Amino acid sequence: MSSPDRPSGNSARTLLRLARFVLPYRRRLFGAAIALIVAAGSVLALGQGLKHVIDSGFASGNPALLNAALGGVLAIAALLAAATYARFYLMMTTGERVIADLRCAVFDHVVSLSPGFFDATRTGEIISRLTNDTTQLQMVIGFGFSMFLRNLLMMLGATILLVVTSVKLAALVLLGVPATLIPIVLLGRRVRRLSRANQDRVADVSTHIDEAIHEIRTVQAYVHETQERRDFARRVESAYRAGVDRVQQKAVLIALVMLIAFSAVAVILWIGGHDVLSGTVTAGELSAFVFYAGIVASGAGTVSEVWGEIQRAAGATERLLEILDTPPQITAPPAPIALGRRVRGRVSLEHVAFAYPLRPEALALDDFSLDIAPGERVALVGPSGAGKSTVMALLLRFYEPRAGRILIDGIDISRCDPADVRRRIALVPQEAVIFAASVLDNVRYGRPQASEAEVRKALSGAYADEFVERLPQGMHTELGERGVRLSGGQRQRLSIARALLADREILLLDEATSALDAASERLVQAALATLMRGRTSVAIAHRLATVQDADRIVVLDHGRVHAIGRHDELMRQRGLYAHLAQLQFLHATPIAQERRA
Repeated sequence: MSSPDRPSGNSARTLLRLARFVLPYRRRLFGAAIALIVAAGSVLALGQGLKHVIDSGFASGNPALLNAALGGVLAIAALLAAATYARFYLMMTTGERVIADLRCAVFDHVVSLSPGFFDATRTGEIISRLTNDTTQLQMVIGFGFSMFLRNLLMMLGATILLVVTSVKLAALVLLGVPATLIPIVLLGRRVRRLSRANQDRVADVSTHIDEAIHEIRTVQAYVHETQERRDFARRVESAYRAGVDRVQQKAVLIALVMLIAFSAVAVILWIGGHDVLSGTVTAGELSAFVFYAGIVASGAGTVSEVWGEIQRAAGATERLLEILDTPPQITAPPAPIALGRRVRGRVSLEHVAFAYPLRPEALALDDFSLDIAPGERVALVGPSGAGKSTVMALLLRFYEPRAGRILIDGIDISRCDPADVRRRIALVPQEAVIFAASVLDNVRYGRPQASEAEVRKALSGAYADEFVERLPQGMHTELGERGVRLSGGQRQRLSIARALLADREILLLDEATSALDAASERLVQAALATLMRGRTSVAIAHRLATVQDADRIVVLDHGRVHAIGRHDELMRQRGLYAHLAQLQFLHATPIAQERRA
């Protein structure tokens, strides 16, 4: 994401990029434009009505003429009210619709971006852009923009009528217009830059809230509440100061425009008053002229105020367009190769080299080669940072290797649609991911069209049916955010049920039992045995049980294959695996293992 201090482009050009979201509703906008013109014309007609009330009504002394003039004013007022309602309704509802479409477009794009984007971007920042920035745009598109056009149109019409009424006085008004534009131009850019900075600071607040609330158990476990409060207050204060700077500049802009505009009106009243006394103009004409001059003055103030909001909206638009302009790093080739309805499950990595985007100088995998036969169970073992999780990330096409190839059934997956590749792979992560939804929705996350009977079968295969049946509404029980109502073993068994229901040919296991107690581990191991049957499986191994069940153990070190073999073979070699086994596996009693978990 770019810095708030970078030079900003033209506001109009930035906002015009939203045209593709607005144009589908051009009929509604056309109706709003008609209503806007009628409303503006009605306001201008009120000035002429005022002139007739004074000159034909009061000055003539004829009650009939006064009644007719006042009746005309009321009719114009009724038309103004109806047109204003139509304009407001059409513009505000269109604004709501455009913002809904924009939010969907940004979210659709966000979920298509590869994990590399999220490695460098905070979740709270994205949330802020989808909520705070779109809300700012909503007010401008629905209300601010129409107010800007309405007042601009009335200023133009009022200026024409000023000239018609008195050329001399109109010249004085027109001299004041450039004076009002100077602060708008000079201060408008600064308001926009400060608005962008303000929105970035608000995003920092959102980020802190997201992290603190999601990790509230860790916050409280380490008695870190006081520090969290201080950090949050510091971010809120920073957002407040940025907001004050923006408001101060906007207030100066509005005040200058209003001062210039109404000073011009005062001068006009002084000169016009003398013209009435001398008989050059009538009292009605001066009243109408002052009415129109007031429209110009108040319109200039409103335009300057709304212009500040448009500048702020331009900053919000930039932040949203930055996301939309971010290209996905992993995309389907122009003519992707299809993997077929079912794959056998042969997985090959050939001389793969890879470094994470944020650490390009440190190779996570270096000349890594591995061939896995269909249905084979392979365990990846190695010290932290050896490259085990990287292998899984590359198989899922979360990243592209710097060199080498990854093949499924002999087909280079870089030539396939990423979605096609991922539909062949089921993932059971170390920390089970449970969504704030029902058991049913969580299990059929990978196959939404599955029937309830198929979900029950998957739950039974994952040894999860026994606890699901005890839940208040069974499969329809809502599990809360991140499955907080379940134990770790229960969450993991639901994760396995999800993979079972997805029924994919390749299985990735990020040691699904490493954080469980002995009783839960036995149930999860039984569920995993059911899940791995007939599937190619790659497991990151932290426990001896996983290693002993594997057909082959691949020992990784510094992104390379250090050794391959079965448990007994690798122990006899007395290499890195034997050292790891002595440290982690063989010397760990069940109690010690459970305590580590």
